[in-house]
Amino acid sequence: MTMADPLSVFDIAGRAMSAQMMRLNTTASNLANAGSVSGSKEGAFKALRPVFMPVTDRPGVATVKVGSILTSTSEAVKKHSPDHPLADANGDVWEANVDSAAEMVDMLETARAYQNNVQVLQTAKTLTLDTLRLGK
Repeated sequence: MTMADPLSVFDIAGRAMSAQMMRLNTTASNLANAGSVSGSKEGAFKALRPVFMPVTDRPGVATVKVGSILTSTSEAVKKHSPDHPLADANGDVWEANVDSAAEMVDMLETARAYQNNVQVLQTAKTLTLDTLRLGK
């Protein structure tokens, strides 16, 4: 497909599903690293966030793509744990800056958005098949 070709509902929903899948993957990565610790503030895991960009091929027809993935700028959480093997000379470790509750909410929202696009594809498929049957 070239950029001059019009986007079909299948293209638009497919691209939206791809973007939501990237969002779901970053959320899963954040959840997997929640509670992880590091021996330094710089080494602590930082939450990831996809940044979506609109893609407009012609007026009135647009879809979305992932433009970039940003890392959180919030600070890692310093915890005093002198018995931890990664603790520094002061007995401190730094925990990832991931809010598990917020990530779970984001995961539910992403799953619903993905499911909505699946429903769009199913409806478009049904309408296309019904239209083809009219000619018989």
